[in-house]
Amino acid sequence: MTENYTLLYPAQVEWEKFAEQKPDVPFADNVIEFLNALSGAILKDRESRLYPDAITFAFFCRKGNLLKQKDEYTGDGVLRMGRGLLFHIAPSNVPINFGYSLVAGLLAGNNNIVRVSSKQFPQVDLIIKHLHALLASGEYDEVANRIALVRYDRTSDANAMFSALCNVRVIWGGDATISTLRQNAIPPRAFDVCFADRYSIAALNPEAVLAASDAEMKKLTEAFYNDTYLFDQNACSAPHTIFWVSKVSEVSKVQEAKEKFWNAVHEHVVAKYQLQAVMSVDKLTAFYRQAACMDVRKEEMPDNVVVRTELKELPKNIEDFRCACGYFSEYTVGSLDEIAPVVNIKYQSLGYFGFANDELRDFVIRNRFQGLDRIVPIGETTVFALTWDGYNLIDTFSRRPSILGK
Repeated sequence: MTENYTLLYPAQVEWEKFAEQKPDVPFADNVIEFLNALSGAILKDRESRLYPDAITFAFFCRKGNLLKQKDEYTGDGVLRMGRGLLFHIAPSNVPINFGYSLVAGLLAGNNNIVRVSSKQFPQVDLIIKHLHALLASGEYDEVANRIALVRYDRTSDANAMFSALCNVRVIWGGDATISTLRQNAIPPRAFDVCFADRYSIAALNPEAVLAASDAEMKKLTEAFYNDTYLFDQNACSAPHTIFWVSKVSEVSKVQEAKEKFWNAVHEHVVAKYQLQAVMSVDKLTAFYRQAACMDVRKEEMPDNVVVRTELKELPKNIEDFRCACGYFSEYTVGSLDEIAPVVNIKYQSLGYFGFANDELRDFVIRNRFQGLDRIVPIGETTVFALTWDGYNLIDTFSRRPSILGK
């Protein structure tokens, strides 16, 4: 077999034997114990404090959380078994994503080969370090040996090798990447689960912003920062277009809410975020491009750490004018329904502030969207869940054997 890859974990693998390992039931006790040990090791490591996403990952892997997930996803008593071998191709824009994909595969009862990004991320190295330590301890061999992490570039033929072995191929990436990877054959009963290019938006109720206390505003701005700047606005779940939804006809009230929100956001961002010079140029270029294609005004801000453009009209292709690292298009509407014309199958998440669940549920049902698979409070658009992009990952990564008769 090809050697055109780097094996990051474990030290060596016999791939055919690895692929022959039997699946297990979802949320097996030994998997939960293993992930809880990994969580504890990461949280005890001082280096992890440098990476909020690594800390969040570790909290997700805690035993208490996993037992809650077990009850939610398998509490119905239905027999499920893992599908066998999952081959995960992780994205390059979110460092810790490979870990969540791996965890979902383990929890669903599978063996897992994960291709991590060819980019170097310290968060990836941190997790791999602790995986090696757990394997060396000898306490978790059965689970630890169901994981293989590899790295290779686009010229490698490793995709073909791992695709030929897998029962499910899990692809995180752009549309072009997915099309290229699908050229590699998978076994007849295998299938792909693809997390393709998606866009996300946010909706704020200006009345709720104006009514927010200082403490509530601090919480809101930190939440918005985590959704957007934490991954340089590169995640599919990071909002780019901000909708102000107001039934109030007073333009001054909406403007007051905007000023309150963006001033607080700016104060928070400048204290925590380092904008690279190249991104300053990219933001300016993005504005000129947007201005050439639509009637738009650049809102005044103290600097270009936060760039805002006010739309006069809402173009259906607004997602084509995205930029990263804090570039936001804004549009004011009289109701949530006025957002509907731009929402297509490519839209992933809606982050919201100041709306009731029933109001949001009715909005989705009334407009019969193909997109908007996740509607979550601002601050949770990038928070991983075992239901992602409309897929129940435990059900998708497992099968249901039927046992009929009395």
